[in-house]
Amino acid sequence: MTRPSPATSPTAALRQRHPHLFGKTPAEKLRDRLILAAVAGFSLYALAATGFFDLDRILGGLGKLGHVLGFMLPPAHNGYFWDFMGGILETLAMAFLGTLAAAVMGVPLGFLGAKNVVPQWLFHFGLRRIFDSIRGIDQLIWALIFINVVGLGPFAGILAIAVGDTGTFGKLFAEAIENIDKRQVEGVRAAGGSKIQVMRFGILPQVFPVILSQVLYYFESNTRSATILGIVGAGGIGLQLSDRIRVYNWDEAAFIILMILVTVAIIDAGSRHVREHFIGKAEYRP
Repeated sequence: MTRPSPATSPTAALRQRHPHLFGKTPAEKLRDRLILAAVAGFSLYALAATGFFDLDRILGGLGKLGHVLGFMLPPAHNGYFWDFMGGILETLAMAFLGTLAAAVMGVPLGFLGAKNVVPQWLFHFGLRRIFDSIRGIDQLIWALIFINVVGLGPFAGILAIAVGDTGTFGKLFAEAIENIDKRQVEGVRAAGGSKIQVMRFGILPQVFPVILSQVLYYFESNTRSATILGIVGAGGIGLQLSDRIRVYNWDEAAFIILMILVTVAIIDAGSRHVREHFIGKAEYRP
């Protein structure tokens, strides 16, 4: 019984038709090595440019950090508890209203930005670039802009969060809509559904869990962001935190930080219950 020659064996035929499955070519190996060298070189440059190798500066900074942490302990409100609580509630209001406004605007923009809803290439390309432009500007910059437009206070923070997250939600929702199962959409169309009914009963039920999860996550994230916005004059607990740091009241600053951490933890727990109510508990599958 003769064996097939290597040139005519099934392995040789597969290697010829799918060479990428049996190892990389020398050109591909060289490309990967050049990419790895470029990443390593840029990483070293970034570390050197940012002072990572300045050990004296790092060790001195760690010593100063220890002194600051010593001044923070124990945290104390020193009679300003209800002022801090008012700042926390104002920050929550900023995050909630900003996230809600962005979600309300982001859902229709997500439908318009999805290729399988609006197939016109030029419209889709232009709308996506608008999303990129909006979310490419940080919320802190939006806050500085709106502070000069509407003045100091939480309203500027709400506008900054709403505008910044609208571009992000539009992009995320559009991508979720583009990845839906087409069979449910075709079923609604086959039943005689209009375009609005297709979006309501064929698309929205599929993307609603994704939309809800992202909105809840960004509400939690915006609660932290609203703290930073308050430092630049947008109101909330951030304004009081910056005042305490400015006058070196580190014990009160530590108390405010703890209040922010507790607030974020409560929001995370509440978001989990909201997801379980609307989506259901995730089943463990080993």
